[in-house]
Amino acid sequence: MTELPAAVTAAYITATGPPENIRLGELPTPAFGPTDVLVRAEVVAVNNVDTFVRSGSYQTPLPMPFIVGRDVVGVVAAVGAGVVGFAVGDRVWCNSLGHAGRQGSFATYVVISAERLYHLPDGVDPVDAVAALHAGATAYLALFQHADIKPGQTIVVGGAGGGIGSAVVQLAATAGARVLATASPRDVDWCRSCGAEQVIDYGLPDVEARIAAAAPDGVDVYMDTSGHHNFDAIVPLLAHGARIVLMAALDARPVLPVGAVYTRDISLRGFIISKASVSDLAAAAQLINRLLPQDILRVRVAEVMSLADAAQAHRMVESRQVKGRIVLRV
Repeated sequence: MTELPAAVTAAYITATGPPENIRLGELPTPAFGPTDVLVRAEVVAVNNVDTFVRSGSYQTPLPMPFIVGRDVVGVVAAVGAGVVGFAVGDRVWCNSLGHAGRQGSFATYVVISAERLYHLPDGVDPVDAVAALHAGATAYLALFQHADIKPGQTIVVGGAGGGIGSAVVQLAATAGARVLATASPRDVDWCRSCGAEQVIDYGLPDVEARIAAAAPDGVDVYMDTSGHHNFDAIVPLLAHGARIVLMAALDARPVLPVGAVYTRDISLRGFIISKASVSDLAAAAQLINRLLPQDILRVRVAEVMSLADAAQAHRMVESRQVKGRIVLRV
């Protein structure tokens, strides 16, 4: 095994709180075991969930000082004695760091368990890849493990202009589903390019009526990635046996018309990618690696900044004024 660097340059916190808690400095290289891989990071991405972990709003074990971030694309620098399938120089990626006791990705070198690491397909740009990793895996798990989407079924994707929303649109359309999207007027063309058959301005007062007209036989899957869960308006749009996937709005307390839900065999399925198993993530990675070279899985990149800008990047994400993923070069 190649000798490890004694220290890494990292964006880290010593206590949860605001973005100002993020520091840039040197930390000892994380512990490296026989089934681990040392990756020299090239680019990392900033996700909303990263800000939840950093702020403490999403409770998860955090070793302090804690390196923030979960996604990384880089190059293998060393492999543990028990690792197979990876060699020094391989281009790789991971999207499940920075929670459940694991250190994060915002560092010059990252130690990753081999079971959470995947090869980057040849010819795929690292910036485009890292921007799509979290959204792509979230969309895969939400659609195929929780929504049970099938070809020919109709899905409504709320907030379809965002990173996860547009990934859901792309994967659902690729799977042969009929996709209806709600989004802002500025995102109409983008959502259509992702595969939405119809895009409805979510600011219109008759959004539900437009969805009903577009899906007279009912909607099979309803997935609002923006967290606007108006069940009184949504439930009447759904077909018998429909699924509502809940994956946003941590503090939401919407009213649920229970009678209309159970008498039509409608199910509500909560989902968070941070609870996904290693095998679930590996299944998602297989699809991601198949779609990335085909330019099917695309997430818009809003800014490319440096690791030193980590705190500013978190502030920008929390402002909700950024359209697209922020990527940091390491």
